[in-house]
Amino acid sequence: MATDHIRYDVLARDALRGVLRKVLTDAAAHGLPGEHHFFITFVSKAEGVKLSPRLLAQYPEEMTIILQHQFWDLTVLEDRFEVGLSFGGIPERLVVPFSAIKSFLDPSVKFGLQFDTSDVAEVAPDNLPAAPAPSAVSVTAPAAEKPEAADEPPPPSQGGAEVVRLDRFRKK
Repeated sequence: MATDHIRYDVLARDALRGVLRKVLTDAAAHGLPGEHHFFITFVSKAEGVKLSPRLLAQYPEEMTIILQHQFWDLTVLEDRFEVGLSFGGIPERLVVPFSAIKSFLDPSVKFGLQFDTSDVAEVAPDNLPAAPAPSAVSVTAPAAEKPEAADEPPPPSQGGAEVVRLDRFRKK
């Protein structure tokens, strides 16, 4: 097999992260149009992720957040986004680098992106970044299946993390 000196996998991954960045930038500027809402799953201990110790203890591997009705101060930068959310009635500020995102889903239009995060450096206990796993990065963008109910999040992945449900805190 020929060697890919161009690294199409990296170019495709970065282009798809650009889609995510653009969607979040538009949501920050104009809010979410229509029925659009986002499920974003990310690696909790990835380098650059900022969570409170309480949330990190609750979601040590990965975390899924839902941006729908009640979020605030969504800020999108070149390499990350920051957002305010409430967890158990406690306001929190999350910082999530795009490189830490495992999946993005907008169930209102059955659109999803999935990223291979096996190369994401995690923050080791002594706060030094761990070495990334030596594997090729691949990105797929399958059409996401709609969850059985529109409000239901996708099932948690192998990491044992749970989906954070915000519906009970929303005014309807």
